[in-house]
Order: sequence, then structure tokens, then C-alpha cells
Amino acid sequence: MVRFHVIIPARYGSSRLPGKVLLPIGGKPVIQHVVERCSQSAAQCVVVATDDQRILEAVEAFAGIAVLTSPHHPSGSDRIAEAVNILGLDDDAIIINVQGDEPTMPGALIDQLAGALVNDAAASMATACVRLDDQDQLADPAVVKVVRDRKGHAVYFSRATIPWVRGETSSGLAQCAVQYARRHLGIYAYRAGYLRVFAARGSCELENLEKLEQLRGLWHGDKILCVDAIAVPEPGIDTPIDLHRARRRFSVNGK
Repeated sequence: MVRFHVIIPARYGSSRLPGKVLLPIGGKPVIQHVVERCSQSAAQCVVVATDDQRILEAVEAFAGIAVLTSPHHPSGSDRIAEAVNILGLDDDAIIINVQGDEPTMPGALIDQLAGALVNDAAASMATACVRLDDQDQLADPAVVKVVRDRKGHAVYFSRATIPWVRGETSSGLAQCAVQYARRHLGIYAYRAGYLRVFAARGSCELENLEKLEQLRGLWHGDKILCVDAIAVPEPGIDTPIDLHRARRRFSVNGK
């Protein structure tokens, strides 16, 4: 069995929904749902890496494990890199990054990603994707798209329509592009040693333009394995509408 750790980056600040990881769903804060879902995986431990004392105390209140990190990290991966150092993890330790606003992350997907990274010696990182739900998602900047090479490694991630099919009408473009584009899921696997290198490099131009941290890896020529997810989470909590939908799902399904 693959041995790995889950570290959940959870910051308090959010332009669209401040303090979202502390907001309740079914009587529990969002971050507790995330930790409980991650605990359904085969992870050795689940740790929250946060920049805020309130989140730290909330996690400890439900007997979770949390570490306090700097409020100045440009991405969740940078925050996790600090947590890896605080925890004293070896360079070869496998780390899974699950976002703090993903309360329905399947344990099976976490396990899949850990195994995928171990089995691909060429990959510095691993992540997941699924087919687009509909053609409209191609032009939606809130939906991150990925195009892969023949070995399943990412060629590029973008909020824009990729690939662009030259000479096609808008309908033809969509029909062709959905054969190659996939919807990216924001979960990552990496080794602790690579994370330390990743954070030391600092953010890159493409990462800053698209606001996608994984582009830092591609910018430096690293391989990112992008697997087809065997289980798919519901959308994360980014806006008040997302929170309302999550609460409604919980009231109906109890989870």
C-alpha cells in the first residue's frame, strides 16, 4: 500500500467568501467536512495548514491536526511546503494537497492520485481531470481546462478555451475541443522534496497571469501527470451560491 500524507491548505482570506472554511454545513464547519472526507482515504495522517488562529482553533476543537503558517504564501502548494518543514517530513514523503473548500472530496480519488505519482517516475506532480460537463465550460474562465500529451502528462492548463481549433465555427470549435480538453480538478500529489524546490523558485509569469499555481511546474519543465479521476467531488465552496448549494445537498443527502 502507498504511504502518504494529506495536507489541506486553508487560508481565512477570500475575496468572494471570507472565512469560508469556518462557515457551517449541517452543523459542522466546511473544514471539518474536508478533514473527515480525507480521513476516509488511506492517508497516514491528515493535517490542516492555515494562516489564521481561528481556523487552527476550529480544527483542534474537533480533534483535528493543524499547523500555523505564514499569511504571505502565493499558493496552497507554497503553504504546504512550509507545513512539510514544520512537520519534518522526509524528501521522499508523498503529499496530497486537498483544498480546504472541497467538502466532498472522495477518498478513492486521493488514494488514486497517490498511487499514480508513485507509478510514474517521470512525473514531479500528479493531478486529476474529468470530461467537460458541457461545451459551455470551454469558454468559462471559472473552469480550468487541461490538455494532455499521449502519455497523460499535462501540456497546458488554462482558463481560456484550449485547444483552439483554427478555421472552425464556434460550434465546430466546441465539438473538436472537447475531444482533447478536460476539466481540471484542484487536487495535487507531490513528493516533499519537490515541494521544497517548487516553493523556493517563487511564482512565475504564467502562474501570475492565469492564477494557476500548477503552471509554475510546467514553466520550469517539470512533468505533471494528469489522470482521469475514478471519483469526482461536487464543486468546491467559492461563492455564497456554492455554499447554499452545498447546504441544500447536505439537507437532502446528509453528506
